[in-house]
Amino acid sequence: MRLHRPYVSAAAAVVVSSLGIVAASQHIPDGGHTPAPGTAPVVQDAVAPAAVGSATARATPRTTPSPRPEIPTKIPGLGPGTRSHIPAGTRQVVLVTGAARNSASSKVVLYQRVDGGWRPGAIWAAHNGYRGWTDEHYAGDLRSPIGVFGLTDAGGLLADPGTELPYHHSGAFSVSGPGIEGEPLTGSFDYVIAINYNRQPGTSPMDGTKPLGENRGGGIWIHVDHGGPTHACVSLSKPHMKQLLQALDPADHPVVVMGDAASLAR
Repeated sequence: MRLHRPYVSAAAAVVVSSLGIVAASQHIPDGGHTPAPGTAPVVQDAVAPAAVGSATARATPRTTPSPRPEIPTKIPGLGPGTRSHIPAGTRQVVLVTGAARNSASSKVVLYQRVDGGWRPGAIWAAHNGYRGWTDEHYAGDLRSPIGVFGLTDAGGLLADPGTELPYHHSGAFSVSGPGIEGEPLTGSFDYVIAINYNRQPGTSPMDGTKPLGENRGGGIWIHVDHGGPTHACVSLSKPHMKQLLQALDPADHPVVVMGDAASLAR
């Protein structure tokens, strides 16, 4: 049955028109009812789609790009004395920070010089000398030397993992037996980076030349961690050693800055 066209008052027509609804030819669905004269029909979904879209657009917050993280202009934790020993042309610094003067635990961060600042890499757990750190290292003191030393040569029992450093691949890097705390040393020299303390740069890490004399020790490397303290070296997990070798670039004149936190802050 067709219902009669609803009567819309002038006031209601204005309201409906303001909502974007055309009611002049509206029919009430079957089952509805005809409003009494002088009353307006109930209008559902009164807000027009265009109005909804506009409101949604206005309500959507404008996103602001996140600012780029600031790169420190100085390597954190290094005092003026330590910084003065870093060569001007160096753009890579392996920072080894000991937990305390007499601690064998340390952390390692690779810093890269970019855009006038020093961008840090990940923090890696490490070991150092069994008795901690010293300003004047001697053979057998079980302490790692404090200072800034070049990193120019690498090698290992395993094949070159893709480093730009000169790499000496040799079976001479085999090692066995127990460490200071009884842990097995096997695999410790799978990857090594020679620390230029009392050695001739530009030679294999196996080169035994000691310019300061035998009593001042030598053969101090960054090598694969064996789960305990070292005699004087710095040790990292095998995956981190591989990452470090792949990151170091002779063109950036890499150095290692190493020592306990208090000493490095001088």
